[in-house]
Amino acid sequence: MAAEVIQLSADQDKERLDVFVTRHQADFSRAHVQKLISDGMVLAGGKVRKANYKLTAGELVELTIPEPEAIEILPEDIPLDILYEDKDIIVINKARGMVVHPASGVYTGTLVNALMHHCTDLSGINGELRPGIVHRLDKDTTGVMVAAKNDRAHASMAEQIKEKTAHRVYQAIVYGNIKEESGTIKGDIGRHPADRKKMAIVLENGKPAVTHFKVLERFGDYTLVECALETGRTHQIRVHMTHIGHPLVGDPKYGNSGHRKEPFAIKGQALHSKSLELVHPVTGEVMKFDTCLPGDMEKILRKLRGNGKV
Repeated sequence: MAAEVIQLSADQDKERLDVFVTRHQADFSRAHVQKLISDGMVLAGGKVRKANYKLTAGELVELTIPEPEAIEILPEDIPLDILYEDKDIIVINKARGMVVHPASGVYTGTLVNALMHHCTDLSGINGELRPGIVHRLDKDTTGVMVAAKNDRAHASMAEQIKEKTAHRVYQAIVYGNIKEESGTIKGDIGRHPADRKKMAIVLENGKPAVTHFKVLERFGDYTLVECALETGRTHQIRVHMTHIGHPLVGDPKYGNSGHRKEPFAIKGQALHSKSLELVHPVTGEVMKFDTCLPGDMEKILRKLRGNGKV
């Protein structure tokens, strides 16, 4: 059995072994880590320990990650809101709650499962778990995204995103009154040093990230903003807006910190991929796709426009 071995050094006394490993392995749930520990795949101080074993600062933890079992991703008849389709690309308006591609124990109900049912072929550049996926949106981010039906189209669109010739514009509802009409947020993004399931602006081992924002409407305690991405880091808009003191409404990971109980009925962050502009990979035609805000975000805006209060 081929396996990956990861060595970590405990950074504090008396932290539980399962908590420590979960904190450093962002893609693993605590339940998964506990199973690895019970299977003897985690050593602390060179010995097999229980999940509740208390570490000593500097103690060496060795994690053996078995080679993943082969997973068969099956087509599923899941409705898609298709904005455009031809033999090379498909552009969809992704719904809230839909995971883009299988990962971390989620192998059904994803956009990939739906695309595999709808399309006769998808690009294979990103491997078996992510056929056709050129870029992604978070599970609870809605809006426009494009997938590739062949490798030529995939390579072209990936290059456009890398070279910033494909333009992506988002809209978000955030906490607080942003005083500036517009601005640019810069800050390298990497794993949060204390919570490996989150991203953060970091001084070391991060990737450059730039977000441009423009205020569209103000509602006293809330602001509707437009965000244009110059880079495409994980959770970029959510991290950057939180960093300047304006977390997204409804954000379960970064939002509402220090605020009262979430006042709106929305399942996930109020973030929508509003538009995407790209050059067709075969015809060379400049194409722009624009989408309406989802119903839950529109409902929030109607409430705010009504009296500015919640």
